[in-house]
Amino acid sequence: MSWLPRDFVHPPHVDVPGGAGHRLRPISGADAPLDHPAVMGSRERLWSVFGPAWGWPSATMTYEANLADLERHAAEIEAHESFNYTLENAERTALRGCVYIDPPEKEGADAEISWWVVDDEAGGPLERALDAFVPRWIAEDWPFERPRFIGRDLTWEEWLKLPDLA
Repeated sequence: MSWLPRDFVHPPHVDVPGGAGHRLRPISGADAPLDHPAVMGSRERLWSVFGPAWGWPSATMTYEANLADLERHAAEIEAHESFNYTLENAERTALRGCVYIDPPEKEGADAEISWWVVDDEAGGPLERALDAFVPRWIAEDWPFERPRFIGRDLTWEEWLKLPDLA
């Protein structure tokens, strides 16, 4: 059984209210020229968040490895297996972060959602706009009853300790 209703259509792009023209859209391999420098430019902070759970991003992640990762994400989006939305600036010339919407790996939720912004947006107005928007967007536009916001309503360390789904 799928984790999403058969007739569910994921949003193709979403404006982030209060985000100064930033929007979310499904990521693809074509985003690698913007994604790789965004990720690697914020790698130490991203590793401190996602490293223990996902082993990402490695210190030696090449452009080619990043491209393959984005192409895998695009295939997962197409198959409705999971969703990675890029956060792009108003001019569509810079990737400023990502939002992940995944099926649950741990007990107690029907989706696991997390997100990040690049270092120079951390703690600023864009991150605050995203923090306010994502839970509302998930509640309004996605068919989940018990979404879990990892890094928000529980820490990654708490999430790692939860029982895996059987």
